[in-house]
Amino acid sequence: QVQLVESGGGLVQAGGSLRLSCAASGRTHTSYPMGWFRQAPGKEREFVATINWSGSRTNYPDSVKGRFTISRDNAKNTVYLQMNSLKPEDTAVYYCAARLQRYSDNYYLHPDDYDYWGQGTQVTVSS
Repeated sequence: QVQLVESGGGLVQAGGSLRLSCAASGRTHTSYPMGWFRQAPGKEREFVATINWSGSRTNYPDSVKGRFTISRDNAKNTVYLQMNSLKPEDTAVYYCAARLQRYSDNYYLHPDDYDYWGQGTQVTVSS
């Protein structure tokens, strides 16, 4: 079992920044690829960022590329999502996820690719 707990969400004005954290416990997550997704009301869960097990490879959709940065600190069992230049359309519940495939360097872009999920943290961007 892997437990994931997100934090860092909140209300911010357009153009502002937030940093989300995802703390992992249970079976070690340091060797697993991780991802961030978001879901707005009435919409499907959307891929935001993914990082390989070592942190050397990342991938983003065009909608957040250049504004969001995913990183990880395996010594702290934590994955981060730095979000800059936030827009109202970034408003959503943000979830982190873990895929139980050790030492994978592949990109995983779909929610079905992941095995464990956090409870989510709300991000609201006002215009």
